[in-house]
Amino acid sequence: MIRILIVDDHKIIRVGLRGLFQLQPDMTVVGEAETATQALGLTRLHHPHVVVMDIDLEQSNGIDATRQIKELDPRINILALTLHHDISFIRPMLEAGASGYVLKNAEPEELAEAVRAVARGNSYLSSSVSETLLKAMTSPPRLNSDPDGLTPRELEVLTLIARELSNAEIAERLFVSVRTVDTHRRNLLDKLNAKNTAGLVKHAIARGLV
Repeated sequence: MIRILIVDDHKIIRVGLRGLFQLQPDMTVVGEAETATQALGLTRLHHPHVVVMDIDLEQSNGIDATRQIKELDPRINILALTLHHDISFIRPMLEAGASGYVLKNAEPEELAEAVRAVARGNSYLSSSVSETLLKAMTSPPRLNSDPDGLTPRELEVLTLIARELSNAEIAERLFVSVRTVDTHRRNLLDKLNAKNTAGLVKHAIARGLV
């Protein structure tokens, strides 16, 4: 029996996933979490085989939570279940230790098969995710590519941070969620090796973005 922990900050999603998994004869849901802190606590308590992890979480994000869970127990398999299909989310999630990456528009049958795959220790990527990764790996480097590996969207977010916009204001400007902006901000901190917002502003000024 595959023991599953669901991590998503929307209750309606968690309820739907629980219903889907409980219909599978070889799966059982051992817990639900809406934050990274809850996910770590339930991981210690229930020792799931698979953690189905959203990237957008309150207070933190699924990339950090994945890294923390893998540090806690490398045997636990993480399956990302998210709306994000951009390489700037896919690559960090896989580097953090996720074995699979499925989009939320997947069919229920595909999600169940993805859970089984990662539970066996295999990897699983949605077809569109595989295509995105393949394009990123095979595309020739552009002469104007960013030296720090920042994506165009990350450069946009960095510029707006330097202009002293809040996460909510940036989200409104870019037509994305606040959680998505927070994830971009965390990626910027990691890629630029900055400790805080002041460090990001220094990088933006050095780049001539403001």
